[in-house]
Amino acid sequence: MKKLFLTLAATAVLAAGCGQEKVDTIDSGEMPVEVIVDVLTPKEVQPNEAVTLEVKVTQGDEAVDDVESMEFEVWESGHRDEGTMLDGELTKDGVYVAEYTFDHDGVYYMYAHTTARGMHVMPKHEFIVGHPDMSQVLEDNSSSSMENMEYGESTEQDGHTEHGEKSEEEHNH
Repeated sequence: MKKLFLTLAATAVLAAGCGQEKVDTIDSGEMPVEVIVDVLTPKEVQPNEAVTLEVKVTQGDEAVDDVESMEFEVWESGHRDEGTMLDGELTKDGVYVAEYTFDHDGVYYMYAHTTARGMHVMPKHEFIVGHPDMSQVLEDNSSSSMENMEYGESTEQDGHTEHGEKSEEEHNH
C-alpha cells in the first residue's frame, strides 16, 4: 500500500511539472543571461539646464525594448528622502530616457531602477552639478533599499553591492 501511494504521488508531481514552460533559471541548470543597464548620461552637468537621463538596457547581445518598469530616482547627496522618481521612456534599441533639471550646484545621485525579464537592476550614478563647495556637501548614506522595488531578482552594477554596502568611513575602521 505504501509503495502504491508513493508511486501515485510521484506520478502526480511529474505530471504537474510537464505542462509548465521551461524558464532559464539556476534551478533548471541553466544560468540566466544577466540584464545590463549602462548609464549614458555624463557625470558632470550644469545647473538649471535640462539634462537627459539616459541608459541602455541589454541582455547578452540583444537590446531590451520590453522592460516591465524603468524609473530614474534622483536625489541630492544626503537628501534621498527628498528625491524624485521619473518614468523612463524607450527611444530606440534599448535606450530609455527622462528629462531632469538640477536646480543648483551640488553632488547628486541617481538609481536607474530597471525591471526586465524577471530581474531588477539598479545601477547608481553620481552627478557633479556645476561647481559645488565640497565642504558643504552632505555625505550620502543611502543604501540600495528594496523599498522602491516591486519584485524580481536584484543586482547592482558599477562596483556597488546590493546588501552590506559600507560607507567609506566604515571601510577605514
